[in-house]
Amino acid sequence: QHTEHSQNERCVADVLSLCLILLASSAKLLEELPQPPTITHQSPKDFIIDPRENIVIHCEAKGKPHPSFSWTRNGMHLDIDEDPKVLMKPRSGTLVLDISGGERAEEYEGVYQCSAHNELGTAVSNSIILRQSRSPLWSKERISPIIAQKGQSLILHCRPPAGLPPPIIFWMDNSKSNQNKHPKPALNGDLYFSNILPEDSRSDYICYARFPHTQTIQQKQPISVRVLDNKPVDEREPVFMVPSESVSSTVVLRGEILEMECIGLCLAVIEIPSGRASFLNFSKTLRITDVSEADAGEYRCIANNHHGSVHHTIRVTVNAAPYWISAPRNLVLAPREMGIITCRAAGHPKPSIRWLMNGLPIENAPRDPSRSVEGDTLIFSEVQTGSSAVYQCNASNEYGYLLSNAFVNVLAEPPRVLTLPNTVYQVIMSKPALLECVTFGSPLPTITWFKDSMLEGNAYVFHENGTLEIHKSHPSNSGKYTCVARNSLGLSENHVYLEVKEPTRILRPPEYREVQRSRDVVFECKAKHDPSLVPTMTWLKDDGELPDDERFRVDSDSLTITDVTESDAGTYTCIINTTLDQDSASAQLTVVEALPTPAVIYEQPGAPTDLELTDLVARSVQLTWTPGEEHNSRIKKFLIQYEDALHQSGVWHNLTEVPGTKTTAHLKLSPYVHYSFRVLALNNVGFSRPSMPSRQYRTSPAAPDENPTEVKGHGTEHNNLVITWKQANGPGLQYKVMWRQQAIETYWTSVSVANVSKFVVSGTPTFVPYEVMVQALNDYGPGPKPGAVIGYSGEDFPSAAPGDVRVLLLNSTLAEVRWSPVPLESVRGRLQGYKVHSHYNKQSTEIFSPNKTSGKLPDLLPYSIYSLRVTAFNGRGEGPTSAAQRFETPEGVPSAPSFFKVSTFDLDSLMLEWGPPYERNGRLTGYTFKYQTVNSKNDLGLLEELDLPSNQSSFTLHNLPHSTRYKFYISARTQRGAGPMLTEEAVTVLDRGTGHCDGLMMSLCLSVPPVAPAFGNVSSSMSKDGALISWEYWGTKKLLYVEYIIDKSDEDWHKEKVNGSQFHVLKGLKKGLAYKVRVVARESTRVSCSSSSSSSAMVSPQVDIATQGWFIGLMSAIALLILILLIICFIKRNKGGKYPVKEKEDAHGDPEIQPMKEDDITFGEYSDEDHKPLKGSRTPSSGTVKRDGSDDSLVDYGDSGDTEFNEDGSFIGQYSGRSDRDARHDSSEPPSPVNAMNSFV
Repeated sequence: QHTEHSQNERCVADVLSLCLILLASSAKLLEELPQPPTITHQSPKDFIIDPRENIVIHCEAKGKPHPSFSWTRNGMHLDIDEDPKVLMKPRSGTLVLDISGGERAEEYEGVYQCSAHNELGTAVSNSIILRQSRSPLWSKERISPIIAQKGQSLILHCRPPAGLPPPIIFWMDNSKSNQNKHPKPALNGDLYFSNILPEDSRSDYICYARFPHTQTIQQKQPISVRVLDNKPVDEREPVFMVPSESVSSTVVLRGEILEMECIGLCLAVIEIPSGRASFLNFSKTLRITDVSEADAGEYRCIANNHHGSVHHTIRVTVNAAPYWISAPRNLVLAPREMGIITCRAAGHPKPSIRWLMNGLPIENAPRDPSRSVEGDTLIFSEVQTGSSAVYQCNASNEYGYLLSNAFVNVLAEPPRVLTLPNTVYQVIMSKPALLECVTFGSPLPTITWFKDSMLEGNAYVFHENGTLEIHKSHPSNSGKYTCVARNSLGLSENHVYLEVKEPTRILRPPEYREVQRSRDVVFECKAKHDPSLVPTMTWLKDDGELPDDERFRVDSDSLTITDVTESDAGTYTCIINTTLDQDSASAQLTVVEALPTPAVIYEQPGAPTDLELTDLVARSVQLTWTPGEEHNSRIKKFLIQYEDALHQSGVWHNLTEVPGTKTTAHLKLSPYVHYSFRVLALNNVGFSRPSMPSRQYRTSPAAPDENPTEVKGHGTEHNNLVITWKQANGPGLQYKVMWRQQAIETYWTSVSVANVSKFVVSGTPTFVPYEVMVQALNDYGPGPKPGAVIGYSGEDFPSAAPGDVRVLLLNSTLAEVRWSPVPLESVRGRLQGYKVHSHYNKQSTEIFSPNKTSGKLPDLLPYSIYSLRVTAFNGRGEGPTSAAQRFETPEGVPSAPSFFKVSTFDLDSLMLEWGPPYERNGRLTGYTFKYQTVNSKNDLGLLEELDLPSNQSSFTLHNLPHSTRYKFYISARTQRGAGPMLTEEAVTVLDRGTGHCDGLMMSLCLSVPPVAPAFGNVSSSMSKDGALISWEYWGTKKLLYVEYIIDKSDEDWHKEKVNGSQFHVLKGLKKGLAYKVRVVARESTRVSCSSSSSSSAMVSPQVDIATQGWFIGLMSAIALLILILLIICFIKRNKGGKYPVKEKEDAHGDPEIQPMKEDDITFGEYSDEDHKPLKGSRTPSSGTVKRDGSDDSLVDYGDSGDTEFNEDGSFIGQYSGRSDRDARHDSSEPPSPVNAMNSFV
């Protein structure tokens, strides 16, 4: 239902938006056509002015051609040129009376009336009575001190000077504080003390008069009151201080405020006939607002104490100034057409209707054979070109008048189609489609629709306004449609298109989940939709937004909640939206303890046992039982049931309940029943299983001891009475049904029936009261005498419709409907209320209680024409409808634009695009566009504002500084004002000229995304610790990460968290590889990389001579030479000869070096694959390689030096032929070729 309702709302909104566009086009077209004058703005009838300011009397009108203006004052022509202080605004009738030079405002008082003329007629304004406000001073007087005895009554008179408008009266003292709560001023401003006390003594009772129009306050001379307390206070009977007589009367006008007052020497209570009232001044004043005719009558005020009472009667008469029932409306006719203008007003006394034409009495106007007057109606027939005029209707009685202008405009215009050409309508399959064809022409055009051929048949509905409706759209309905408008002057056609879309449906909805605390949970939501529509997914928790928590992650078709807590339990709803429809599904999440501890098990109680019957008598029995186990929950009560094996075997009825502390019950029985009993126990968990039934106990037959219950009388038709009751049990049981019409019939009519529970009396009058009785009787006699109940015969539909239906517009979405109640005799039943049916695109109904004669119609659509009817209804249904009332709601402010997006247009430009509002609510006059900069501290810059036309949907800002964040606002406007704003933020892109890529190759040559969060000035550099990445960030998200990946690889991104800074060092990058690096902002409820900077990075190896080709060749030659020398040495050794190294070893005899056998010397198996230095490493400056236990490297070859062997005896020592002298010059020797080779192998 929620989904269907939302789809209907979206459909209605789309149609209304289109209707508003068409209405605006229609209004624009009418403005281009000749049109008589229409008054659009005027000053109020009773115009009270401030004499300190210039006087402005408004009179504005429209027409084609634009009207000219003239004024009368006190019925005489007002010559504007005679008085230099009187000016008229250009292209307007508004008068400005300049009294700034000291002129007296009262010189300009009088009755003013404005006329607006053009060649088609004259419109006139109301008669405007101009009066200046007056706030006269209090007359000088000497007020003697007042001395009063305690307990007496006292009146302090105010008697303020007469002002215009009348002043507001209040009492204060010299400290400017309100008087205490004992005395309160009356409606006439006097201060009344019904029982004066000594604490009421003071010397500064001051009456103030505030004149609201000039905002001035006048004060009366202070009054001194002294209260004596030297005599005892006598109690006395109540009397009224105000009013003094026993009966008074007052007249109030409909719609005004009625205030009645009773001030007595004791408590006074006012009796009122209805609840439409409020009490003021401690219930001494009764106030009724918006008085209606129903408030007329007698009101009684009663004052009493223990000495007696006194009352006062106030007779209220409600009269009414004229008010509109149906105001005259403008009429556009074609030549030789006919039409009517009605002018219907109500009031008390009934107003008289007077017609004028172009401001003159119609009887003095030129005779027109096509026009006739019949009371409140003007009838036009066979009108001719040139018959255009403005007619005025004046409805008046002794309390006021109404004046309304309505023009008759005779036009001859060929048809025009106002619907925009080539409009595309989109609708969901199986939903209704409405294709508009709004036309204008005089005579009124006829509309025909075509799709390949002329459309006709039950599949289509052709509305009077030209709209084509397809009840149930099907893909075959897609295509091009043509509407043709024809009248006697020509034809016009227009083409529109219909697209029928597939509905959006959730295929895999979320399912119920029960998850342990601190675990993760996933809700799936997979949907299908029309391929041409873009869906959006929204998740709700308990019908509200998801919590602002990063544990909630929304993916394309799922919701994941990590580390679940107890607060996450609830209902989760997935909503799939498109521009045309939506679908939703919900699932419950239950969170349980991760490791629940053993808990007390609560179960239903055990079944009672051992049922026993005792004290068996004719009509009662004692039942006892033994309770079952409570199962950790105390038994709250026992329920006793019985079975009647004679009449209803197998059916158990509830008999009685007893508290859980009792195990016995005394049961009252009925005659002629075969009883079996059973007992159920109840605790907080629920009911137990029933006990085993007791033994059967049979009661003897007897005359009924009670009559049927639940006796009722009601009608099902307008001429019957249906009497119903609840059957009893007994042998040969019958029912004596008796009835008679209340206060009409003396004798009872009766009939005896059996085995039924209702009887229908036919031929009754409609809705009259009957006394009804039903008595039980059987073979043993009748039951006790029954009591009578009142029932009503059937209702009939009301025969009358509410009258005087009128509509008062309160604003663009709210109207008040008023009507006269239907006569009581026409209700023909019990009046249940009134129904107000209003219709625009669909009918809506508001229901009001029967005592209402007015009600509010909310949620109206602005700028729309409604039709309204009122009916009365009773229990049978609705009566006839009132005459249809049409009214038009004024313009409202539009909704927000349908979308607003910002995209990058160029390095220094941003493009803004928006859509018109879905709900225009009037004629769209344009858009208000504002923007301002936002710095890294989120401070806002100077606000710039632009006004854009209504037909514009995009705008480009040029010459913007780069890397700057902006905030944009846009709202739509009508003549009523601007609607709500949409806001967006965006950032201009980085300057591509500043992103030179060298060093670490962190070439950040990508633009920053144009949406928040925003990054800027991303840079990189090499340090000894690694790659240093730095950036600027203006976003609000606090979780930032630096992520990197080897370029052109498929592995996952490596992520390192940033701890609140704006730089980070990446360590452990492999040399010679290119990397992509990005900075990521993580949302609180989801992860998004949309707000990140991405670049490529490459760690380059150091320039190493070992990689040069020529050096590799040289080293290869040296290695070959050394290998040849070693071979020669081995040959000599095998021959037994000694070589210099051996001789020196033998000579020195190092104690740490054990003699080495010839068999132990091994040069094979040497490999530097496992322990070779890192590529690009450098050798010490001395040319030697430092050794540790795992180094396998050749060293200097010579005659002397230490030697070392590895674990397997491989030779890893250092051959050296250096002497001590040679060692002293070690720093000047070049590195050994062997060492050099080892450095680069």
